[in-house]
Amino acid sequence: MGRKEPPLVWLRQEILVDHLKKQAAIQSLARLPFFQDASDLDFARFDRRCIWRRYKAQEIVVDYEDESTDVYFIIAGEVRVLIRTAAGKEIILGEIKSGQFFGEMAAIDGAQRSANVTALTNSEVCIMPASAFREVIFSSSMICERILRQLTGRVRELNARLTEHSIFDLKHRLYSELLRMAHLRQGRPEERAITPPPLHHVLAARIGCRREQVTRELSAMAGEGIIAKTRGALIILRPHVLEKRLGEAMREGG
Repeated sequence: MGRKEPPLVWLRQEILVDHLKKQAAIQSLARLPFFQDASDLDFARFDRRCIWRRYKAQEIVVDYEDESTDVYFIIAGEVRVLIRTAAGKEIILGEIKSGQFFGEMAAIDGAQRSANVTALTNSEVCIMPASAFREVIFSSSMICERILRQLTGRVRELNARLTEHSIFDLKHRLYSELLRMAHLRQGRPEERAITPPPLHHVLAARIGCRREQVTRELSAMAGEGIIAKTRGALIILRPHVLEKRLGEAMREGG
């Protein structure tokens, strides 16, 4: 007769198997909002090719000219994307939050990274190799369409920013950026809010100017009663005024 393992060993094995099953369910593309309802995608085929990793706040996720071609899906947290000019000046392109992704351009064309991506908060990401990403695109018509829409949206946003930098002066670029960052204020639909209030040097890096210039323009807007700062937000009290000024500047510039 074979030796029987004690019941405690069986229990430990069952606990381990259950833990592995739960871990596999957690670390699956199926839980990502971007892949929801993609019934034509074989998740198990791609899950085992992905890596799940956590980053601490201020940790670099990818850097300029990295030769990696992976695609990063944000599970939790938020990261910031910066580009660097030939003169060494850094410009903030924006933030990428939970449910979004980045790195698809390098996965498609294989070129070096053109931006730095740094975690703003403790973040968790799913890292997908470029080969798997391309297979996903061709395996699921739904995911392919979502990718195309995302890329189109980014091109349109970059075109809008390029137009603003070509036509607007500093003041109007700031107006536009504030409206882009703002959301409807709860309970006051005629107002907009930016939560938390943006740091002046961050706004400056977004629109390509000095922090002191941003501070001066914000003070002028506050003096006009267009904006106000609360404990946890920057409130745009009269967004229609900024929209009107932008419209006038666009007509004059055009």
